[in-house]
Amino acid sequence: MNRVRKRIQLEGIDCYKELKRPVTVAVLDSGIAAHPDLIGKCMVFKDFVNKRKVSYDDSGHGTHVCGILCGSGEASLGKYRGIAPSCRLVVCKVLDEQGNGNAETMIEALEWLWECRKLYDIRIVNISVGVGHMQDKRKYALLTQALEKLWDSGILIVCAAGNKGPRAGSISNVGGLQKVLTVGCHDDLEERYPKENCEHYSGRGPKTGMYRKPDLVAPGTGIVSCNYAFRRISCEQSSLYENLYIAKSGTSMATPMVSGAAALLWQKEPSLTNEELSQRLKFSASDLGKPWNSQGWGMLNVKNLLEIPGNY
Repeated sequence: MNRVRKRIQLEGIDCYKELKRPVTVAVLDSGIAAHPDLIGKCMVFKDFVNKRKVSYDDSGHGTHVCGILCGSGEASLGKYRGIAPSCRLVVCKVLDEQGNGNAETMIEALEWLWECRKLYDIRIVNISVGVGHMQDKRKYALLTQALEKLWDSGILIVCAAGNKGPRAGSISNVGGLQKVLTVGCHDDLEERYPKENCEHYSGRGPKTGMYRKPDLVAPGTGIVSCNYAFRRISCEQSSLYENLYIAKSGTSMATPMVSGAAALLWQKEPSLTNEELSQRLKFSASDLGKPWNSQGWGMLNVKNLLEIPGNY
């Protein structure tokens, strides 16, 4: 994560200091594995796919996302620590072992989160799941209503722009909604990743329209985080591990960086509303000089976010 920290302007800030009460983030994804960096992070696990009671991840996508958000980095001596390590997690499994999901499962999870939001003090919902075009207008309406109900209750919803770009209007269906904070990808890594650079396929918003999307961008290419398929090697006095980390790319990886930054600011200023938090994230971003439907307000800038007062 060292390169990532540089790209999102973390220099000079102790973002990992325990500030105030930890923020609870709900992660809708493929689950969470018992990775050493994620031990003790998950308060609640709810399986909407296979209805299992014990937490698991049969895809690896969710574990990687959780590591970016709040991995402790202990197994790497801090090298691959997440953005907000003190976060608490409520993990909802909505994707199967292939990383696929459906509208019904997503709606069920969102309704459950709304019912349990006060019980677990959920402040942020991270959706690193791209939702494509939905033919069923009724299901799309129900999904939209569930998301808006959570937002209207004071929860910040952070979702991926999707990986169907770069055509204008290729943004995820969920990412195009007004009452979500939509995250695209940008890295400036043409030399290292000439073809795989996430910026090339990050979902774009329409060139015109009522809402300009995405809202902002964050790094998403070659992001190293927790690997669900790690191996434990038993020794006489301790346990060692292999393959603890893996690199993945996509707007799914950029999204938890923004969720983590939001959690840091909410720890620092717990009286903020989700609307105010969304504005602070956007207004503190660094303009990259890209088209609006590609970058939104610009690159996530955690230094500006945490240091500059909210009266921009």
